[in-house]
Amino acid sequence: MGKDEIAYLGSDTVYEGKLSFKGTVRIEGKFTGEIVSDGSLNVGKDAQVDGTLQVGELLLSGRFTGAVAAKRRIVVYSSGILEGTVQTPNLLTEEGGIIEGQITMKNTGKNKATQNAVTA
Repeated sequence: MGKDEIAYLGSDTVYEGKLSFKGTVRIEGKFTGEIVSDGSLNVGKDAQVDGTLQVGELLLSGRFTGAVAAKRRIVVYSSGILEGTVQTPNLLTEEGGIIEGQITMKNTGKNKATQNAVTA
């Protein structure tokens, strides 16, 4: 477990239900359900997460299927697969990373003047 991680679900872990946390959680096993947090969710390379995510940040190296809303950003690494609906102001996909589904990127107000100038 990294020094900033508050919880770690190992590769042999199978969990169903609702998870809420502060800080950072790393999942290496299988999770099905709902995750709610303003923190960071780190989905490891061999992990499978199915369900609904409302997180501050998603760092995806494994597979996620469902609906995800991230307040800050989503990063899909080269081994990551994201299938479903995505809502985030910032999205980064490394070469080899896969996203299949619907993506909505909304400005959070940081560049409101620029956004108004573009849409005016």
